[in-house]
Amino acid sequence: MAEDILLKHEDLISELKHYLGNPKFDLIFKSKIAGLTKPEQFLMKMEMTRLSQPIARFIDLRGLVTGQVKPYDHNGKQHFMDETAIEVFEAALKQHGGYTLAVYEAVMNTENNHRVLQRKATEKIAEQAIDDSLNTNIIKFASYENRREERMNYSIKVTVEYNDKKSIAASTSDISLSGCKIKLATRYVLKKGHLIAMRLVGLEQDFELGLKNGIQYEVVAVENISKEFNHIRLKRTFIENNEAFDNFLESFIHGNKRRYKVNLDNTLDAVVSKGYEQYYIPRVTSLYVFLSKKDNVLYPSLSLTTENNIFIQRYFTDERQNPCLYSVLNEQRINALLLKQTPVKEDYLYTFTHISAGKIYYYSATRNELEQNPQLKNLFLAFGSQKDTWQCFKIQIMPSHPDDSFIPLSLPNTVSKNIEKLNKPPSPRVEGLVKNVKYMVVLTAIGNKTEQQHYQQLNYDKALINQLKHFGHSKSKSAPYLDIVPLEYVNLRSDKRYLYKTNVSISVNDEVVHGLTRDFSVMGLQLECKQPVSLKKGDIVLLSFPDLQKITKTYQLSELKYEVMAVNKSFTIINLKASRVADLPHAGVLFFTQLINSNKDKLKVSEEAPKVPGLSTALRNMVTKSVCQFPLYLHKEGAHFKAGAIGFGLYPSPLHVLLQNFGLLGNKTDLSSIITDEQIVNVITPQIKDLSRQDPPSAFTLVINFDPRKGSISESITSYCIAGEDYNDFQEQISKGLKSNLIFVMRLYISRTGRPDTDYLSNELKYVSQYALHKARELEEALWSVAGVGDIVDITEEALSHLKLEQQQVDQMGRRKLLWLNRLR
Repeated sequence: MAEDILLKHEDLISELKHYLGNPKFDLIFKSKIAGLTKPEQFLMKMEMTRLSQPIARFIDLRGLVTGQVKPYDHNGKQHFMDETAIEVFEAALKQHGGYTLAVYEAVMNTENNHRVLQRKATEKIAEQAIDDSLNTNIIKFASYENRREERMNYSIKVTVEYNDKKSIAASTSDISLSGCKIKLATRYVLKKGHLIAMRLVGLEQDFELGLKNGIQYEVVAVENISKEFNHIRLKRTFIENNEAFDNFLESFIHGNKRRYKVNLDNTLDAVVSKGYEQYYIPRVTSLYVFLSKKDNVLYPSLSLTTENNIFIQRYFTDERQNPCLYSVLNEQRINALLLKQTPVKEDYLYTFTHISAGKIYYYSATRNELEQNPQLKNLFLAFGSQKDTWQCFKIQIMPSHPDDSFIPLSLPNTVSKNIEKLNKPPSPRVEGLVKNVKYMVVLTAIGNKTEQQHYQQLNYDKALINQLKHFGHSKSKSAPYLDIVPLEYVNLRSDKRYLYKTNVSISVNDEVVHGLTRDFSVMGLQLECKQPVSLKKGDIVLLSFPDLQKITKTYQLSELKYEVMAVNKSFTIINLKASRVADLPHAGVLFFTQLINSNKDKLKVSEEAPKVPGLSTALRNMVTKSVCQFPLYLHKEGAHFKAGAIGFGLYPSPLHVLLQNFGLLGNKTDLSSIITDEQIVNVITPQIKDLSRQDPPSAFTLVINFDPRKGSISESITSYCIAGEDYNDFQEQISKGLKSNLIFVMRLYISRTGRPDTDYLSNELKYVSQYALHKARELEEALWSVAGVGDIVDITEEALSHLKLEQQQVDQMGRRKLLWLNRLR
């Protein structure tokens, strides 16, 4: 028991050892152990007493170290030590004021001791085995930093002084005018905020620097790189006020950066992170809505839309094409959600619409609101689910800050005038639009037909129908303005689309439906039908263009074959492309080619310039800074896919917490217990291999039974994955695991990607290529390998409510799960 406690606090013991012999040790000791339990404090005190007791042990390192051992006399007793041990012995004697057990243990654990070397070799083999299994990269969103100046890779000898420790040998890894990174042995404990003095010994041998007391630096961060060494990131305090030295160092770096190479680590990290971010946000199915505060009232002021989430924005649009999100995201509901104790406030939002006198009225309730209204719960769910407009959304709310709208390049302004210009914050107009933003809402449509049918079977008292008015939203004559901002990103279409409305007839199985074109290109078009159509992706339809036929006799524009590429959720908007047989000409393609070439000055390109330049980028940055879900990236490997990377934002999802519990949330991870290779090959690959980038995401359901009592992730997790949204097949697995396991039900949406948006990364890639062309190429190749991007959303509470389970067991599991998650968050 005692050994377990000491092992648990090994790092604290190592830190306290460095203070032994300090006149203020008792005060330091008390402050360091204040957070421990009384028994733990007692054991720590006993350990310090043990280390402080004087001893007379004979030290004989002959045959035990790699160095040359020689006799060494101390207090009339002869020891046998090498130079490394002697150096450690003398420093420890000075620290502890005599020959104590702490001195003896320090000498017996020098870095060149055979026993220590063997232990490190064993640890290294074990670590390598673990590293080999970590084959999925972790992309930390918006974690890159902007540098004020260029850093040069330059290794020189330096000495460090702090507290009462002097002339500690170290070496630089890189250096700039205002900071550097040094490599320091792990036995020297430095923490963020510590001040040190450093002498540039390597430079002082060749140059007269005029720095008698060295240069003062402040510790910014400590990064462990091995058992033996830490990287210490430092920034100068400039307390010396030595302009001559500053000029020398700036000139030295500028004159040698081609020879020693500019440090590209920060820029490389930024390109990788930005590269993966630019794949993720345009493919997300969730709608991002920003809440502003005016006159102490929260209201939706901005939304960021993509082709994958625009259907949610359109759903909340009334008969006059006015956005109605203000009614469902009202002040009372938002304030109730904000009372939740978790960092991300979550609930489920149920909605439907009712049409009266040609006007659309919205009805909505959250799961929590229905739980507080049990007599009306079944009424709302059963009646509302009868409607074609019934929807269930996962709603998540988290803080959002106007300052997050600006993410500068990772390059310092000193690189070029253009970089300095690009590193400027958003325009005053953009700042004015985001300055009152306080929160971001993420709305994800998670409902499906099976759940809807389940709700339809609920019994309710028809006499209570009039009580539905409690969930209805009246129309406001002065509704707050919602600025709908399309996300700007690379145009991946092969042809430009042009806005144009003309009549079209669609023939499907001898049935004719009429509609209008919304836009067209050489190879395809988008139609809006006057009534819903029962079409799906891959169907072949015959199109006729009566009005366009009147302007041409060269081409026959009737019964032209087009293939359905996508249909919206209301089955009224269809994306189509020309269906061609081999290389045979297609009358529609030929006609639209001629029409576009002859009227380019008259036709309007559908990708219009943004209403407010820079606003889309600002909102994109704010989203990137507050990602709360689980981004998944699939890389192409032969004919199959593999989990190449995951994203990690500011707010960890339950799956991030699972990985963190097993120490798998560093730079790389092993995802094979959560999504197995077999699931990727047999379940996911067949569903997405033939998709194109323009296709809507494919949905999958992932169920995880997690036993927190098991020691390894592979033993503790049982994972199931199916294509589609119906999780009834998991009834048995979930029911069995409820008593002792924690249950996670996830919805996974996966889209195919197109080419990477290298325009978004062009400045950083260009900079990298100046100094390391091969690295720039490697980065581009890595980004091109991304073939699919997914988003994993937790739907556990909604899913479990549709299965035949004992509610008491579900509630107990929910409480256990919340306690476990909060312990690690």
